[in-house]
Amino acid sequence: MRRGFTLITAIIFIVLVASIAALALSFSSFSTKQTTDLFLREQAELLVQSGTEFALLAISGHDINTTNGCLNAINAQYPKAGANAIFDINVTINYLGRGLATASNNNCNILSDLVETADSNRTVIIDTIVSTNTDNNISSEPIRLHRRTIQKP
Repeated sequence: MRRGFTLITAIIFIVLVASIAALALSFSSFSTKQTTDLFLREQAELLVQSGTEFALLAISGHDINTTNGCLNAINAQYPKAGANAIFDINVTINYLGRGLATASNNNCNILSDLVETADSNRTVIIDTIVSTNTDNNISSEPIRLHRRTIQKP
């Protein structure tokens, strides 16, 4: 009777230890995935901010005239364009200001030309969208961040 009880106790102990080990492995796997997703999200947040700042720099260096028109969109990929890209960065620029339609030969995304003050002329609304590239299976869950800012370049 005593030998049978010891055998049953040993089997229960082995099953209990195996269950705890499987649970620990599951938590470890979940923690690794969560850390990777958190890293990619933080990277995407930095890219949203950088994309907005790059758009401001590009607008500042762009002459609005009938030949060039307005800078309406900027598209980029990070870290390299092509098959190795992890993120797609899409920036759309909308303008608020008087005289932009004639200066750009109607080649501007103009939201309004009813600007009253000269200081507010040529104000831009920048929409920056950063999303994971669908061709690259870097994450099981897609990451997509959107930032809208109003700026005066």
